[in-house]
Formats: sequence, structure tokens, C-alpha cells
Amino acid sequence: MSSVSRRFGAYTVTPLRDGFFSAPGDVLTHPAGEAAAARARAGLPLREGQPTVAVDVNCFLLRGTSGAMLVDAGTGPAWGANFGHARQALAGEGVAPDEIARVLITHLHGDHALGLVADGAAYFPRAEILVPDAELAFFTSDAARARTPPARRGGFDVTAAVLEAYGDRVRGISPGDVLQGITALPLPGHTPGHTGYLVAGEGEGLLIWGDVLHVGEVQAPDPDVGVIYDLDPPLAAASRREALTQAAREGWTVAGGHITGFQKVAAEGDGFHLTPA
Repeated sequence: MSSVSRRFGAYTVTPLRDGFFSAPGDVLTHPAGEAAAARARAGLPLREGQPTVAVDVNCFLLRGTSGAMLVDAGTGPAWGANFGHARQALAGEGVAPDEIARVLITHLHGDHALGLVADGAAYFPRAEILVPDAELAFFTSDAARARTPPARRGGFDVTAAVLEAYGDRVRGISPGDVLQGITALPLPGHTPGHTGYLVAGEGEGLLIWGDVLHVGEVQAPDPDVGVIYDLDPPLAAASRREALTQAAREGWTVAGGHITGFQKVAAEGDGFHLTPA
């Protein structure tokens, strides 16, 4: 078992690192304008003298009395050699693809859902795929596709591939309790149905929050900092602040697609900061 596994309520949770994402710093945005965005970018590491976003890409293995499941599934081999390593990490945990009973999807971007598919077929041959209703409704809508900028339409193709591979094993879910000890919390904005999953624990819950934060050291202090991948930036910022506020108030541990390991959230001035849990 991984040394970073932790127990929350009925589940042992293990982060699986799928890869490492790097992009120019100008993927960061700010509603106050370019000067505020530039100040946010000043907090990024430099690569060849330029601010660079450099973050993990993660998914999560949950094991309980009913077997094994995932929250998100990584990219598979679709994004090249820097990605797709969650499958090997899963094997390293002694879990075969046909042992995964279900996959809970936070949202239908490629780094969270393409790992469900292998050569057009289901990589997890027995799994039920649970997707927020609002996410399915958006990414299966021709009208929504038409009004989405072309550079942001990848989720529509990802969704089509997942539905082709899994058919009626893709099931929409509503906010609230979805499984024993797991609650779906809507966190819209990054995508319309973007959702976090709260794993109940005795005295300490875990919120697996998808893409609430891409760059924790920049966005936690100023939750208004967004990324160009947010489909609704003001709503994404509101969800980001709400998730951080709840996690700090309730004492939840947090984990996500692009933060490392398990973290704790504390309020600090008008923003927040993260520390390893």
C-alpha cells in the first residue's frame, strides 16, 4: 500500500499521480485585469526565465468494504509520455482494472476522464461511471458545443468517447449522497457540472475537489485568480472561495487534481493558505 494512503471513514484513500502538467504563466487570469494577473504570475516558478504553471495531475483510489473505486481516471496514454501513469500506479497498489467497481468523475476534461478509455473500449470493464447530471447535460448538448469557444470544446469529445465505451454504465448523479459515506458537492464554473466529493470521516472529512485549485500557492491567497480553462470564470472563482471557506471552517482535509497529496486549508486575511496534512 502507498505510504501516502490515509483512512477517512469507511475508505482508505490513495492519490495516484497520473503525470505532470506544464504551461506558460499566461494561463492565469484575473477579473481585475492584466496588471492583477501579472502580479499573480509573479508567484510562479520560472522556466527559461518565464513564469510557468507546473502542477501534478492526480486521481484517487478509494478502497472500502464494497471493493475498489476511483475518483477520476487520469488521461491514459492520450496526452503522451508525461501522462497516463495512474494505470501503473493502480497496478502497483495491487488493483486490476476489472476490480474497479465504479469511477466518480469530478468533471469531463481529458486529464480526469480520458483514462476511462483504451483503444475506444472501456479500460475498466466492470465499472459504472458516475458523472454529475449537469456535466452530462452540458457536454452532450449540441447547442452548448456551438456556443463554446473552439479551444474549449475538448470535453465534448471526451464525453462522446466515454459514452461510446461504457454505454448505459454511465450514470448521472445529483448533488447529495451518492454512495455510503460520499457526498457530491457542486462546485460549478470550471465546467458547468464540476463537482467535489466529500468522503465522511470520524472527526475529519476529505474533500476531493477536482480543479478548485490548479496552482495552490497562487490561487489560495487570492481565489479570484483563475485559469483560461474555466468556462465561467466568475462562477469558478465563487466556487473556489466557497470550497476553501468550507474546508477551513469544517477542518476538512483536501485533495485535488492539481495539488500534491493531502492538504489542510486555513483562512489568512482575505484569502487562504494550504499546508500538507
